[in-house]
Amino acid sequence: MGVTHHLSAPIPLQLPELGPDTYFTQTQWKTLFALIDAVIPSIVAESAVTDRKAQLKIPESQYAETYEQFKKSMISPPSYDQFQEYLKASPLDNPRFIEQLKRTFQGIPAGSQKQLAGMLDLLETRIGALVATGYCTPIHEQPVHVREGIIKSWNASWVTLWPTVAKSIMKMTKLLFAQTSPLLLELNGYSGITEDYRPSEAFDFNFMQFEAGSEVETIDTDVVIVGSGCGGAVCAKVLSEAGHKVIVVDKGYYFPPSQLPMTFEAAGEYLYEAKGALQNASGTMPILAGSCWGGGGTVNWSASLQPQGFVRQEWAEEGLGFFLTQEFQHCLDRVSDFMGVSDAHIRHNHRANVLLNGAKKLGWTAKPAPQNTGGTEHHCGSCGSGCSSSGKKGPNVTWLPAASEAGAKFIEGFYASEILFDDTQKRTKRAVGILGTWTARDKDGNLHTPESERTKRQVRIRAKKVIVACGTLHSPLLLMRSGLKNRHIGKNLHLHPVAHVNATFDQETKGWEGAILTSVCTSFENLDGKGHGVKVEPGGMTPYLLLYDHPWRNALQWKLDALKCRQMGTWISLARDRDTGRVYAGPDGRPVIDYTPSAFDRKHILAGIVATAKLCYIEGATEIWPLIQNVPSFVRPAKPEPSTPETEVEGHDFDQGINDPAFAAWIRTLENTNFDSPNVGFSSAHQMGTCKMGASPDKGVVDPNGRAWEAQNLYVADASVFPSASGVNPMITNMGIADWIARGISRDLKKEDSAVLKNVLYEE
Repeated sequence: MGVTHHLSAPIPLQLPELGPDTYFTQTQWKTLFALIDAVIPSIVAESAVTDRKAQLKIPESQYAETYEQFKKSMISPPSYDQFQEYLKASPLDNPRFIEQLKRTFQGIPAGSQKQLAGMLDLLETRIGALVATGYCTPIHEQPVHVREGIIKSWNASWVTLWPTVAKSIMKMTKLLFAQTSPLLLELNGYSGITEDYRPSEAFDFNFMQFEAGSEVETIDTDVVIVGSGCGGAVCAKVLSEAGHKVIVVDKGYYFPPSQLPMTFEAAGEYLYEAKGALQNASGTMPILAGSCWGGGGTVNWSASLQPQGFVRQEWAEEGLGFFLTQEFQHCLDRVSDFMGVSDAHIRHNHRANVLLNGAKKLGWTAKPAPQNTGGTEHHCGSCGSGCSSSGKKGPNVTWLPAASEAGAKFIEGFYASEILFDDTQKRTKRAVGILGTWTARDKDGNLHTPESERTKRQVRIRAKKVIVACGTLHSPLLLMRSGLKNRHIGKNLHLHPVAHVNATFDQETKGWEGAILTSVCTSFENLDGKGHGVKVEPGGMTPYLLLYDHPWRNALQWKLDALKCRQMGTWISLARDRDTGRVYAGPDGRPVIDYTPSAFDRKHILAGIVATAKLCYIEGATEIWPLIQNVPSFVRPAKPEPSTPETEVEGHDFDQGINDPAFAAWIRTLENTNFDSPNVGFSSAHQMGTCKMGASPDKGVVDPNGRAWEAQNLYVADASVFPSASGVNPMITNMGIADWIARGISRDLKKEDSAVLKNVLYEE
């Protein structure tokens, strides 16, 4: 691919027009705005108050002292005027905040809208307000300091409902504020675009197009692959290069490098499942899942770790001996080599070095995380919103272009409604294709126009083999819609739940610069002796990822903490979860995720949080926040006065490291905390296991070759076939298994074609 040099920033994508906001009444909106305003209000010195109900006032002397103390903790503090302007700003005065708030609500299921509407109604009744707030006055009529106090009381309530409501409102407010506040981003030095922005050239996938029509369009091929992510893309390359006719379909759309990285609004709209607002059924756990051409491989962070021996041994002991074979290792190495996976060209940023250097000082094991970057340096912190340079060699850059060059064809905007079976087969199902709906772009090639105004066509794709690779959340739903009944479909959901630690340092880190995840600490990955534990990894550092769950004790504290992004780092404790959940279709057909981290897995995540805090401390962190509501941050005491000969003789003047009494006492508090939702903010970006591979129909959905136990010619080839959690970022495991499945399909096709040819010759 060549390089385009004339762009200095990504081409902006227009968003769909906002629909009516009538899912809430005017009173409900007032109540919601009142709660949002209590989380991040306008804060002013007492003499500057212009609206006593809407502004949180601080005595003049305290205000000035707050600035002076804050300035001492900052490397590049704002001026006093900037400080005043920032604290005074309210997100409700920002039209971009309001628009994104409404866009967020339009993306969530109607049932969730109704649930929140009911809660808002309750807060407006005298009895409801009294029970919920301790006041008979409706919450939207209360002054902001009372509303702030109500949020604090909810956080501390023993009735689980109120901390859950508070957490939900706070998380949404903090996320959208961190995304839309121009002054917050400016004062933190965040622009979202690198100075040397140079997008690579787009690949012409030559997507198939269809005319409008009421009749079903029919296409014939050898193999149809539903899903263009890491599993489907590998299958497409392997099979097309083996000489088979291949069509890849995906409900998502392709976006060229010149439109990447996207703004947060556009990324939510066009790159992620549920417009970036996906969460578990209880609403306590955000879940990121790619939903675009290239799937999760378009938005992941490049980490390319192979599954470890104890995981492969566990899978083999379930009757899947292939995972201990050298052939599986060849599959893993083959996919890694094709993408140029290596750890030899990494330039670690600050938080990656904190992990590597801290682990060395503590005697723990840490290593660079190989990257799928073609054996070259890829110092990019924006890959979660799409990679403009194509330095990340994911599906759109390598696998799918290679498949295209070998003859594969592609359809974007294709929603597969069902798998088609041969009706003449009475005893055994035999897949013969798929049926779905294609939705075109508009006449200008855009996607923001309503679907009702774009061409739609029902399309039938007849095929000898059907490969389902639409991801752990959608593959089981497609199987269920198509009439498959295996009891494991949708079960065995693993999510690699994570919790975070944030920390500040006496230097500018600007963690959004540089590769996102280039190191990993593995000392805690086998805490139960059976392969379950946690990895400690760097987390995503765009301000909204850093701040959306940063602890909120009060409005002033959170607003001040948010100004420290440029000196912060964030890390995740990622569990290889033993215990599982499930996914099923909701009333609107979208996936419902029934999953909550178990006590067993939470115990491991907490061990990783404690370890992360120690890593930060040993590397000089000035303040450490586990993202746990009831655990205070640890603030490193000021450095002591220089030692004297007397103190040296007495043996009191030496660096005790993590045994420092104040830090050790804080660690004990952390270890004994209530580590559960809503006190803790868990999240996830990996999904696995809902069409698990098993040695028999009683043990899984597909056989050791990826074939569905219930139907001939039907395969699943994505992370949903994992027998259990991989314990590592799942891309390489996913691709290695897909490589194995695709090669088996190719062998079967060639045998079948040979048999047909022999029959023809015999008859002649």
